[in-house]
Amino acid sequence: MKSKTFNIRSMTQLALLTAITLVLAYTPIGYLPLGPFNVSFLSVPVCIGAVVMGPGVGAFLGLVFGLTSFGNALSGGSVMGVALMSVSPVGYFVQSVVGRVLMGLCVGLIFRALSRLTRRGLSAYIVTAVSAPLLNTVFYMGLMCLIFYNCEYVQNLVASTGAANPILLVLAVVGVQGVIEVLVCGVIGSVISKAVDAALGRRAAVQPAAVPAEALAEGANGYLPHAEPAAAEEQEVTVVMPVPDKTSEN
Repeated sequence: MKSKTFNIRSMTQLALLTAITLVLAYTPIGYLPLGPFNVSFLSVPVCIGAVVMGPGVGAFLGLVFGLTSFGNALSGGSVMGVALMSVSPVGYFVQSVVGRVLMGLCVGLIFRALSRLTRRGLSAYIVTAVSAPLLNTVFYMGLMCLIFYNCEYVQNLVASTGAANPILLVLAVVGVQGVIEVLVCGVIGSVISKAVDAALGRRAAVQPAAVPAEALAEGANGYLPHAEPAAAEEQEVTVVMPVPDKTSEN
């Protein structure tokens, strides 16, 4: 019974975080326009899921994030995505989807390690929340440089920014956008993830102890505990008296 309740609650939480990710991905709520780029908030639900439910859920929400990004490129909503898709669709799938899965997984592992060191202190939530957008940028731009660095589109970025190497290219392309994304997502992610984690922890702490299934079954059948045996009854003793032989007297 307890396991079934836990599974239902976990599935509900996962569905809610997935819905939030999709809403942020397909509405202007998830993006803050900043010049030619957008500051994305989609790493926030990934961070919350990784903190509250573990690295596996973080990886799944990263998958949802990545698939929405890949779909955005397919529909022509991303200039960079369309350009890189024309070079290698498989390569861009790795960049946009696999990179986000790794991001969610690593965020969950980071929080697991920090929570053991700090006993789930505030610093664990802050560092984890900051690592989510930071790792998102590192994996996305790092895989771009690894897979597409020699293509015409990326080389045009190199020429326009004057970057001498891939690291400087990433810094030049991300720029202020990356700093704002890390700060905003770090603050929002740390506050929400800590609040949700604390709320779920308190709820689990006040739940009554589970009654064993055997006891419930016996109670349903009218089971009553056996009473202590009463004092042993006195045993009846039969005394046989000898009968005198009258023939011997005669």
